[in-house]
Formats: sequence, structure tokens, C-alpha cells
Amino acid sequence: MTTATMKAIGLYAYLPIEREDSLQDVLVDKPVPTGKDILVKVKAISVNPVDVKIRAPKDRKESAPRILGWDVAGVVEQAGPEAVLFKPGDEVYYAGSLVRPGGNSEFHLVDERIVGRKPASLSFAEAAALPLTAITAWEALYDRLGVSPQPEKNKGKSLLIIGAAGGVGSIAIQLAKNAGLTVIGTASRPETAQWAQTLGADYTINHYEAFGPQLNALGVQEVEYILCLNSTEKHWKNMAEAIAPQGKICSIVETDELLDLTLLKNKSVTFAWELMFTRSMYETQDMIEQHRLLNEVARLADEGIVRTTVTEKLSPINAANLRKAHALLETGSTIGKVVLEHFE
Repeated sequence: MTTATMKAIGLYAYLPIEREDSLQDVLVDKPVPTGKDILVKVKAISVNPVDVKIRAPKDRKESAPRILGWDVAGVVEQAGPEAVLFKPGDEVYYAGSLVRPGGNSEFHLVDERIVGRKPASLSFAEAAALPLTAITAWEALYDRLGVSPQPEKNKGKSLLIIGAAGGVGSIAIQLAKNAGLTVIGTASRPETAQWAQTLGADYTINHYEAFGPQLNALGVQEVEYILCLNSTEKHWKNMAEAIAPQGKICSIVETDELLDLTLLKNKSVTFAWELMFTRSMYETQDMIEQHRLLNEVARLADEGIVRTTVTEKLSPINAANLRKAHALLETGSTIGKVVLEHFE
């Protein structure tokens, strides 16, 4: 019996994106679901900074094609024997796991506990833009910063989002506004400031200038929460000055430099990291929370409270278009999300 194959986009070496062999069209074995896995027929994918970081040039070779991609929307093809949340034909969306093959393939295996039902009101392309950024923003706000989901408890409280116009910031603005927070986003260009305000940011400031004077000009002396989505070490002193006593700071951006935590001591400030892959990497006991939160984001999307952040679509899903998407992200100036749809 011959093994079924499927199309995928993979890499054998970590090369500059200008190289045609940096991402290649390949054929690989079509997987079969076991345990709690479901097999998803991939309809659309989106690209995130994590894809670019992992693909970035380094001295390493792969004997088999490594498949990236951590945003998928598609249809359940087959469910493993222990899967109980989904059945064939269900439309789903999710971000997957860093320690398993990514979703840049015709079919993809994923643990059902980190999968949500696709928002019914969105196309597959629109839905594919949401999972990784929505999970990150949700966990950062509610799990790491401890923001209350009840708007009446957040009256008078402010959230500063550093890098508000990117993928995570675009969702965090919407979730924070729905939670009743005053949202201040940082942006450095008129178009990014406009994007943040369109999504609901009350104010924007420039992250290339000192935060304090800009906040004071808005009548804001300090903020209760800060979500850092850009260059943690670069903004560290600004964050330490802007945060309120007993406030909370969360960052998603690793740093090569040591951070002076003493700057937070006198104010008794909490600092937390957020990585949305933690639950799937370690298969934590609360792993199913990502299933629940994605279902809640789907509800918010269907009610018009959260909108998709697609700004560019490429078709079909192939190596050439995926290289284009990686190149766009490498400019560092993309607004919203780049999505690819349809395997030929």
C-alpha cells in the first residue's frame, strides 16, 4: 500500500529570504491522527514574526524539510480516537505548536485542545489572521496582566500598548477596549497611528520619544498596565517611569540584554513574559484554555466586537508567495496581517 502524500512548503537550510531555496515547494507524507489529534485540511495560513525568526539565516541543515507556519484556518478531515471536541467537516482555526511541524501544508495535525471553532462570519483567510495574535493578546491581558474581563472593574484604568499597530497589538487594542480600559498605543508613523485609532485606541504616542511627557500631555500621569510588543530593552526605562505603583508589565519580546529589574522595585511592579506556545510546548494541565479562548474570540468576531486584521492576501499557497510574505514581514513596517489562501 502506497503512502499518501501532500503538498507543503519547507526548508532544508536557513537562508536569506531573497534566495529561491530559502522556502521550497515539497511533497511529504500525509499524516494520520492519533490520540487527541485532528487532521485539518488547510484552507488559509498567515505569517508571523516567529516564522521569520525561525527561518533566519543560521548554520544548520535539515535532512527532511522543516515546515513552518503557526496560523491555520481549515476543515477537519479526520479525528483521532481520543478526540471529542471536533468531527470531520467542522471549520476550525488555531496556531499550533512550536515543537511540532507547522501548518504550511495541505493537511496538518494538531491537538484539538488548542483548536477553536472558526468564526462563522469570517472567511478562512480572515480567520487565519487571528489565532496566534488573539491567543497572545488574550493571555497577555487576562492571564499575565490580570486584567478583569468585567468593564466596570476597569473604569479609570489605562493600558499602554508598545507597538500597537502590529498583529498582536491590533487584537489587544480591541480586547482591551471591550474590557473597558483606556487604551494608549505607541506608533511612529501617521498610518500606524491611524490604524491603531481605527481599531479603538483612545490615544497614540510616539515610541521614539520619551513616554512621560507625551502621557502627561494627554492628562495621564501613569498607567496601570503596559503590554510591550516591541524591543523590550529599548523601552525598559520608559516603561519603569510610566507604570503606576503596583502596576503590571508584560512583554512578548525576548531580549539579548540584561534588564535592570531594580527599576521596578520601589513601585512593587509585576513583570511577566507571555509566550502563547507555552501551553502546547509543555502540554500544561490547562492546555484546553486555548480551545476555550479561541471559541470566545470567535463569538466576539461573530458579534462584531473583534474584527480580523488582514491587510494583504496572497494566493495560492506556495513557496513563491510565502517568500513574498516573509519579505514583507522582514521590512518591519507591516500593518496588520499577511495571509495566504488556497493550495493549487
